[in-house]
Amino acid sequence: MEPIFNVRQQSEIYIGPTSDILPGVLPGGRVVVVSDATIDRLYHPMLAPYDTVLIGLGESIKTLQTVESIYRRFIELGVDRSTFVLGIGGGIVTDVAGFAAATYMRGLDFGFVSTTLLGQVDASVGGKNGVNVDGYKNMAGTFTQPQFVICDPALLRTLPEREFRAGLAEVVKAAIIADADLFGRIERTTFEALRTDTDLLSDAVSAAIRVKSDIVERDERESGDRRKLNLGHTLAHAIEKASNRMNHGEAVAVGTALIAGAAVKLGALTQAD
Repeated sequence: MEPIFNVRQQSEIYIGPTSDILPGVLPGGRVVVVSDATIDRLYHPMLAPYDTVLIGLGESIKTLQTVESIYRRFIELGVDRSTFVLGIGGGIVTDVAGFAAATYMRGLDFGFVSTTLLGQVDASVGGKNGVNVDGYKNMAGTFTQPQFVICDPALLRTLPEREFRAGLAEVVKAAIIADADLFGRIERTTFEALRTDTDLLSDAVSAAIRVKSDIVERDERESGDRRKLNLGHTLAHAIEKASNRMNHGEAVAVGTALIAGAAVKLGALTQAD
């Protein structure tokens, strides 16, 4: 299967069944997986062939302490520069796995199987990898592209409704930034249709990734255009810092709504917009 995008000719993005794609994109040699207990429980056969490092769950584990624990486990496993790191999980797993791989022994090659909607359309794509420091979002990190990202819509069937809705916030964000047609399609469909129609969901995922990959192609290190992808995120990060009641996607949705309201008051948007 051919990638649907190739970000900066460094990072191949695939949409389709993991079982069909993964064998063809993994390099020869040793592979070590970074994942979490939920993914291990749901998709253990995918992890079973490899040495696996499991991290905790939730935003609270996205820290330098978790990265250090991965380093220690890598040392125990004898991981060296020839080892390929495969992150399998949602945005937290790919953020942490990518940062650990990019910094261990000055950098290992890595790739992702993204298992959440938010991860597929945003977190795993574009080369940003990072962790939080004292609750401040993504204060330590790198710009390092994964060799590949696999976005398998079938993996989203096990996603709780709340997490699926959170991912849709990032799809809507992408549509607002640069794809009016995608925004219109989202308006005309239903939540249940997106949940159950694989073709419809794949189309939305592909369109959202296209928005991000096009922007990252022009501005990998966020010196200009890439700042558009932070729509809703400035306020979202403040919300997440102040309270643990919302997950990231929910905070982005609220942040986007608040900034739109502010834009109306400032005259940058009309109420009709």
